[in-house]
Amino acid sequence: MKKRTGLMLAVITQALLCQTTLAQDAKTALVPLPSVDDFTKGNDGFSFGLGLGVEYESAYEGSDEFGFEAQPAGAVQWRRGDDVFYFAGEALGWRGLRADKWLFDAVVAFDEGREEGDSDDGRLNGLGNTEEGTQLVLQTRYAFDADWRYWLDGRVVTGDTGSFALLGAGRRFGEQKNGTGSELSIGAVFHNSELANKDFGITAVQSAASGLSKTSLGGGFRSIGVNYTYRNYINDNWQIFGEALYERFGSDVADSPITRGNYEAEIGVGFIYVF
Repeated sequence: MKKRTGLMLAVITQALLCQTTLAQDAKTALVPLPSVDDFTKGNDGFSFGLGLGVEYESAYEGSDEFGFEAQPAGAVQWRRGDDVFYFAGEALGWRGLRADKWLFDAVVAFDEGREEGDSDDGRLNGLGNTEEGTQLVLQTRYAFDADWRYWLDGRVVTGDTGSFALLGAGRRFGEQKNGTGSELSIGAVFHNSELANKDFGITAVQSAASGLSKTSLGGGFRSIGVNYTYRNYINDNWQIFGEALYERFGSDVADSPITRGNYEAEIGVGFIYVF
């Protein structure tokens, strides 16, 4: 769940707008949201997108260290009408559209956890590695009209290492129905005590090893964030995409010795070839 330079992205966007007309005539996506990748072009059967993105992001939750990281992008998708089954990296899921205004999504994904080495400055030394595990993600979005100009978002993520819920709303820009354009959303995140302490708590043993104060957190408000997503076709097969995220932590999280800053931020850009 991590996540910029808006000016750079805008320059790239403007340079490519004149090349997107043909691709905008593609068939309707399952929902016309840039944050919901759809490589099917409105057709039933298999579709495949493969690409690479580069992100500049926080080293770990609460870190004030930032760095670049390359990430694979794309997915294998199989569509039948208003249902899409997909495999994307470490996630296997299904999404379905109902009554043109309800989007449901269910995903089993992998949570890679946190390692001491994620901090180049040694700020996680003595804390050990947090557990890896699987997560179940259940999400629904409701659009106020069939164009998905404005929508509400509800999401629950639960797994071996705790649970959180997100409540949000979004606004789509652009007239395309093929899943391209841009989108701005805002959301509030609430976590249970298990996840709060996994990411920001410090046990007595960890305190002795790291020198950081013992810290125990309860569940409740975690953060509020703003997310911007952009996606467009360069030609019939190539997509460019970008994302920027800013997340502001609540006071309990910000007060943890693990949290070196009271926010998390990320910016990413990449390309996908749609077969």
